[in-house]
Amino acid sequence: MKEGLLWFDNDPNHKLADKVKQAAVRYKVRTQCKPTICYVNVDDYSDKTPKVNGIVLRPSITVRPNYLWIGVENEAKLTKAA
Repeated sequence: MKEGLLWFDNDPNHKLADKVKQAAVRYKVRTQCKPTICYVNVDDYSDKTPKVNGIVLRPSITVRPNYLWIGVENEAKLTKAA
């Protein structure tokens, strides 16, 4: 993912799935695209919830706690022109 929406929610009463859903709604409003991937801090990630509404969750050491980085996974492979 090259670009995405950085979402912050430090409310301990919100579950990770709810945070992802809120971030996904905001992402769709801003970009008119449905997000496919969401990076979360490794401490916030749980193997019990690998997906939320079709959005794949991935742990990342570069995402700070209580933040989500949500967007569309870049599936296109860059090739070097000969």
